[in-house]
Amino acid sequence: MKFVNPNQIVDQSRFRSFHGLLVFWLFLAIMFDGYDVVVYGATVPSLIKEWGISDVLAGAIGSYTVIGTAVGAIAFGVLADKMGRKNVIIFTTVLFSLFMFLSGFAQGPVLFTVFRILAGVGLGGVMPNVIALATEFSPKHIRSAVVSFVFCGYSAGAIAAALTTRALLPIAGWEAVYWIGGLPLLLTPFFIKHLPESISFLFAKGDEEKVRQVLRRVNPSLDETISLKYEEVRLKEKGSPVVKLFEQKRAFSTCMFWISCFSAFVLIYSMNTWLPRLMMQAGYDLSSSLVFTAVMQVGAIAGTLVFGPLVDKLGFKKVLVPLFFVGALSLSFIGFSNSTVLALGLIAIVGAASVGVQNLSNAFVSQYYPVQMRSTALGSTMAFGRIGGIVAPTFVGFLLSLQLSPQYNFSAIAVAAVLGGLAMLFVQEKYGVHDHAGEQKKLDSEIKATH
Repeated sequence: MKFVNPNQIVDQSRFRSFHGLLVFWLFLAIMFDGYDVVVYGATVPSLIKEWGISDVLAGAIGSYTVIGTAVGAIAFGVLADKMGRKNVIIFTTVLFSLFMFLSGFAQGPVLFTVFRILAGVGLGGVMPNVIALATEFSPKHIRSAVVSFVFCGYSAGAIAAALTTRALLPIAGWEAVYWIGGLPLLLTPFFIKHLPESISFLFAKGDEEKVRQVLRRVNPSLDETISLKYEEVRLKEKGSPVVKLFEQKRAFSTCMFWISCFSAFVLIYSMNTWLPRLMMQAGYDLSSSLVFTAVMQVGAIAGTLVFGPLVDKLGFKKVLVPLFFVGALSLSFIGFSNSTVLALGLIAIVGAASVGVQNLSNAFVSQYYPVQMRSTALGSTMAFGRIGGIVAPTFVGFLLSLQLSPQYNFSAIAVAAVLGGLAMLFVQEKYGVHDHAGEQKKLDSEIKATH
């Protein structure tokens, strides 16, 4: 009997309507994720004015929210390997959408913070599982590009948050901006119908028939006579899933991924939370400052789409390391720029070197580890990374309270980009799993050993 690794079927498949629908729904999930994350920074000047809170307290609210995302990232990253990625994506999307909607009804900072933390838990669980599902079902030759495109949804949502806030704030107030974040609740039935369940999860349940149903959607001409076996031995391995990230000479690279993600999240949350305020400090009004937020996300999309295909040709490190360092230089120059056009260009580069870099780094992590560890790897990496997201809003709020000149504030944030570039430089690619050929050979030997 012929034994075939289902991942090989996915790897060798052509891009079909199944893939297109998958990308569409995952893109939407991440789009509202990005909307939720950026909308706080877009509305924080209004909240400060209405509630009379300080920059430090406003930063702390942003930090508390990220604590929720850190909890969600690691909890749902691990749970997805036991509950299924589809189920977790749907549940966490409902969670963050519901509390995003309720945030618009908060009458003060305390209840608002509670709702933001609970929304953060959902946000933290969505991203790693969307990455893992997109990675698992994408054809190998365009995998990085597909995953990167899906995460352009984050930037699309961020742009929508900035522009929606700019349009609605003067006429409907900040509350309406949060109510819009509840729209994904209406999409839940579509997620249930169209998202496939993870093949590795179905194998763990022993449901081979559902595996075949999913694979027929990937490849309608699937040979029904083949035997699908590869997860049976591996999924019975015991031990902590997080501990396994540090086995087989992957410990050092795991630490470097975590530090790199920490640095990227410092950049992302510093800019998402405080860019409008930073630009207002530099002399722009709120409306213009929100345009800078949108331009940053345009840069993130452009950077992801341009550099995503490049990593398939050049490798991740040759793209990500220079991007981090260019981002550091751009941030440092913003504070010295007196030209609006130049400042917009530098902000766009920062978008590519922060959100764009993180999108590509997510694809790197998802391909570095074996398939059964992807959700855990992404969840734990992003949970550690979100420590940077926790620190950043409060840290920048403290900087703003010192009334320093803009160039000092931007230069302080740029240090994170330098740290991220150095960490990515030291990732040891030779210990990663970039294809399934080796896995299939090991599977064949395991199968022979059992007969």
